Amino acid sequence: MATINNPILSAEDPLIDMTFITTYTGMTDKWFYKLIQDGVFPKPIKLGRSSRWFKSEVESWMQQRIEDSRGSCRSGSDSHVTQSNPCPVWAL
Repeated sequence: MATINNPILSAEDPLIDMTFITTYTGMTDKWFYKLIQDGVFPKPIKLGRSSRWFKSEVESWMQQRIEDSRGSCRSGSDSHVTQSNPCPVWAL
């Protein structure tokens, strides 16, 4: 019997379903399926009629959204739009 040295599935990176994702993020499944259609959210792994995602892919996607939303508009304590701080107050 052959031994698998590099398993695709592991306990450290389980497959999760849309219910888990919506509970985890607080967003709706409809919103996520729109993001998938737009190519913004990872495509699901289809298992018959079920859709699953690697937990690590969803976490990476969330981390990137956090960095995108916070990283680019965190330039100092100036809370108004200027040439040096092009982010509006609501983005800070």
